[in-house]
Amino acid sequence: MQWSCNNRRCSKPKASANTGGLKALDDISLQFRDRELHGIVGPNGAGKSTLLNLLCGTYRPTRGRILHRGEAIDSIKPHEFSRRGIGRGFQKTNIYPGVSCLENCSVAAQRRVGGSFNLFRSRHSEQLLTEMAEQALAKVGLAHRRDAIASRISYGEQRQLEIAMVLATAPSVLLLDEPMAGMGHEESQLIIELLKSLKREYCIVLVEHDMDAVFELSDQLTVMVDGQHLITGTVDEVRDDTRVKDAYLGQGDEVI
Repeated sequence: MQWSCNNRRCSKPKASANTGGLKALDDISLQFRDRELHGIVGPNGAGKSTLLNLLCGTYRPTRGRILHRGEAIDSIKPHEFSRRGIGRGFQKTNIYPGVSCLENCSVAAQRRVGGSFNLFRSRHSEQLLTEMAEQALAKVGLAHRRDAIASRISYGEQRQLEIAMVLATAPSVLLLDEPMAGMGHEESQLIIELLKSLKREYCIVLVEHDMDAVFELSDQLTVMVDGQHLITGTVDEVRDDTRVKDAYLGQGDEVI
């Protein structure tokens, strides 16, 4: 797989990955652009989360390369992806429930600046992490919840907090895996508006089952089926493609 991200665009031609004896992805070729949101959809088992795991270093491709800013990164360690500006959000809420929202984001910020969990060795380092955390909370609309314990805020706010934790790593690319999972309509609408604002600044790759949200947010949309790339195009181009309708036929509430 090749995947590059520079100031103007992110691209990823040709990926293949095996999970055990199963070929999870086969010859995937995509391009992601700066300041755009690229939606990734497909039936269950299509390989969407596997794709994100390749792009953030959790998995390594069995063949091909991953490029970032023209440099091969398929052999670097997963934590080094974060330091290169590649941030990953997960399908399940991934927060520290027993500490404040500010502390959650401060811990996340350490992934970018380096150091151990107890980085607070000086007034300067503590101030730096606090500033990064406060900026991230402000971007997602949680500045007023900075001192609230994460387990005591609403589920929707916890999902916002998880996005804030990704932002605290100072990324240029956001890889988001179903940030609206388990949400009601009103909570989902808050995340939609948040992502609309964030895509003006970041390259966002979004895996999401809420098709209405994906259609509303995506500048480009990719459909995957059985680990293979089916189509990439505008929302209207994807809607009108007969192969997409065939792929989703019989998928219940996932039907386009």
